[in-house]
Amino acid sequence: MKPEDLQLLVSREMPFGKHKGKLIADLPGNYLNWFAREGFPSGEIGRLLALMQEIDHNGLSSLLDPLRQGRRKS
Repeated sequence: MKPEDLQLLVSREMPFGKHKGKLIADLPGNYLNWFAREGFPSGEIGRLLALMQEIDHNGLSSLLDPLRQGRRKS
């Protein structure tokens, strides 16, 4: 993981599927867990989904709050 990956979680939108257009950081846990079971897509989106799933699974989603606040000020 690179530090900038955390910023991408609160700025990158899901490019496909039933949650298309939703920020990766806002995806529901059950959707992230489905990817964990079925396999993450290749490339950057898969890497970000895996990271978000790990954060969500460990109850650490609040760690992204300061990044969200920084994004809103822009």
